Amino acid sequence: MSQTSRNNDNFFERVYQVTRLVPFGRVTTYGAIARYLGATRSARMVGWALNSSSSQEEWVPAHRVVNRKGLLTGKIHFPGSNTMQQLLKAEGIRVEDNAVVDFDMHFWDPNVELVKESKK
Repeated sequence: MSQTSRNNDNFFERVYQVTRLVPFGRVTTYGAIARYLGATRSARMVGWALNSSSSQEEWVPAHRVVNRKGLLTGKIHFPGSNTMQQLLKAEGIRVEDNAVVDFDMHFWDPNVELVKESKK
């Protein structure tokens, strides 16, 4: 296995770890996860990681990750065209026109929340 492949695997696993911490009924963004991981310009790579998350033994709630405007840009990677929206709806998050309604209210920022938790 090449060094690049190992680095990607490690990055992907870190993405999965953070995504598993997004609370029920909340959403975060690809960019927020990338910033938390110290890879500010790697939002797209976070998306690639989440596209592969179904292969993980432990469930990764990838449906809770949206783009910076609250759009469900990753929905094409779920089985069925409305799966992501249905999962969010089951958590009490309203989606209209493929966007999270009241996005700011539902937004969970690991850069704030996880830092706050580590100080407790």
